[in-house]
Amino acid sequence: MASAQEEDPDSLIPQEPTPASTTTLPPYKSAFLQSCLQANVLTFGTYTLKSGRQYVQTPDLTNGETESETFYRSPYFFNAGLFHLAFLLRSISTAYAHTLLAHLDAHPEFHFDILFGPAYKGIPLATATVDKLAEIDEKRFGGVGYSFNRKEVKDHGEGGSIVGAPLKGKRVVIIDDVITAGTAMREAIGILEREGAVLVGVIVALDRMERMGDEVHGGSAIGEVRRKYGVPVLSIIDLDDLIGVLGGLGDERDMEKLRDYKRRYGASD
Repeated sequence: MASAQEEDPDSLIPQEPTPASTTTLPPYKSAFLQSCLQANVLTFGTYTLKSGRQYVQTPDLTNGETESETFYRSPYFFNAGLFHLAFLLRSISTAYAHTLLAHLDAHPEFHFDILFGPAYKGIPLATATVDKLAEIDEKRFGGVGYSFNRKEVKDHGEGGSIVGAPLKGKRVVIIDDVITAGTAMREAIGILEREGAVLVGVIVALDRMERMGDEVHGGSAIGEVRRKYGVPVLSIIDLDDLIGVLGGLGDERDMEKLRDYKRRYGASD
């Protein structure tokens, strides 16, 4: 898997968003995308996929590839592991918080007590987002808790596999970076079920909007969670947002690659 080039943290301090990145999106989405682009969390190009999904139709003969070879690639790469600087964590937690707020405004019946962050990437996402929600509206969200699991059960001290707010009987939203095959999400839901929690929603940073498996009209991993568990699955941004921001930046070549990828592998749901 290709990785983003290491950058000087001082060069990543957020600048004013470019007009192209703010044309059609809500401000919190535009600010989040701007941070992703600045820090190379989101990059465009050609990236080898672990899934074996074919994107490139023809090999690159100038790079030693031959006509008989098959290559599996994606035209973009989203690396949430790079949200390790303070301003980037603030950016993503702000975006998560406003995505939840937008859903709450549209669905007043939606309530949650705890954000659950599956170990390990979900841990800072849950803690930072709970803090951001309370900062936005202390009265409304000051009582929301966070919780996460240990990979190994602790047999001393407080013991157990859960750190943070107790889950039993609580309405819980799972927070994570992406849902790809859905395996990690099913594991997280299994933890909530064993702890006696009530799953009321899931929120991720990016909805890839691509189908699972090789079925031409297959559904997405996110769609499967919605159907199987009957809960909303929210995302800060999705593939259409990436296509839109590339159009705003005037990058027709990469935009067309994403459109082609969606035509080939877009989910039916």
